[in-house]
Amino acid sequence: MIVADTGGVLALLDADDRHHKEVLATFEAEGDRWLLPWAILPEVDYLATKYLGPKVALAFQQDVAGGVFRVEGHGVEDMKRAVALQRRHLALRLGLVDSIVMAVAERHRASAIVTLDERHFRAVRLQPQPRLIPLDS
Repeated sequence: MIVADTGGVLALLDADDRHHKEVLATFEAEGDRWLLPWAILPEVDYLATKYLGPKVALAFQQDVAGGVFRVEGHGVEDMKRAVALQRRHLALRLGLVDSIVMAVAERHRASAIVTLDERHFRAVRLQPQPRLIPLDS
């Protein structure tokens, strides 16, 4: 399983992003293994609309609605784990989205997280510790 964070999805959507080619290659090779936690959807929509334009944001929404991406819904256990991670790493100010991504990655024993957020995802030790795409490539 490969869990996607907001920054990873934005790199996938943005052809001008310096990580786009590597993230796209990973998606093309292993897109069926990608999982998008519910919490990233509003953030991706907001940032895609703001920085890439409403057409890109709408295309992403259509892809989600069309099943291009597997989306995982809200789970109480993921929320509990996210809160625990935020409490444990209070100084990092993880926030809901990153901590949900981490909780989902742990629960699925993900082999990787697609993220550009090295600060948060390197600082928190998950079980098992997934590699970071494209940062560890």
